[in-house]
Amino acid sequence: MAQSSDYWIYEVPPFAILILTVVATECLIGIIANGIIMAVNVVPWVQKKAVSINTRILLLLSVSRIGFQSIILVETTFFIFKDSFDDSVSYCFSKVSFVFLNYCDLWFTALLSFFHFVKIANFSYRLFLKLKWRISGLMPWLLWLSVFISLSFSAFFCKDTYIVYNNNSQSSNIFNLTMYMIETNVVNVASLLSLGILPPLIMSTAATTLLIFSLRRHTLHMRNSATGSRDPSRESHMRAIKETSCFLILYISNAAVLFVYMSNVVNASFFWSVVLKIALPSYPAGHSILLIQNNPGLKRAWKQLQSQIHLYLQSRF
Repeated sequence: MAQSSDYWIYEVPPFAILILTVVATECLIGIIANGIIMAVNVVPWVQKKAVSINTRILLLLSVSRIGFQSIILVETTFFIFKDSFDDSVSYCFSKVSFVFLNYCDLWFTALLSFFHFVKIANFSYRLFLKLKWRISGLMPWLLWLSVFISLSFSAFFCKDTYIVYNNNSQSSNIFNLTMYMIETNVVNVASLLSLGILPPLIMSTAATTLLIFSLRRHTLHMRNSATGSRDPSRESHMRAIKETSCFLILYISNAAVLFVYMSNVVNASFFWSVVLKIALPSYPAGHSILLIQNNPGLKRAWKQLQSQIHLYLQSRF
């Protein structure tokens, strides 16, 4: 039976409002952080009429994450305040966009790790040196290829892989919040997700691991040849190793959460559904903040924005 809008306003429990508040906070932080990354990189592009490879990757990454955070916020609102999407077309568009932006995020992050590995790592292998020489010319093609792959695999999700809100759906009322069971072709979904997630995951893991190995080896070399008690260069290398390791852990965790969420293997559990909805937007927000903290230009722009907000609040109150 159709429910009036007043029903949803008054019957939504405080726990559901808390979920929406947490997710909305994560999404807003992510949108602001990625907005800063996008703004800082767009300005020099417009001024110089040229853009570096690193800037291009960061721009694409920030745009995909802003779109993803927006969709997460809308989906969570539907999850709490409505019993279904208005029609199958809306659901299909939301699901395909969700998968496409997630795949783009995974690929852009993997390519960013791969680009940094090629530029920073110090290996004397002939193939690696040749790749280092040609990486700037290859990267634009790899970026467009990643977009094409993401779009191709996400398009499969508009098919009948998911049977959502059908007549046989079962519902259970938890904290006065209706949860609908979704029938899922687990084999098809697992295959599609594996094809979309595993390649960038393998690339990012391999590139990051090799970069850590290169930095670690160079750090040991500097330690053995150092004459003083403190070496700023060695300390910066150790800090880079810790930061890179943190990025890798976050990336692998995000890929695992995305796979579990999209495969619906824990959809029957209200607790795990809530955990996944909170965990999904945390990675792009947290990773973007780390990017800002580790980039001098982005960090300077973030501090300027904080000071402007502080001055605005002082003038208003």
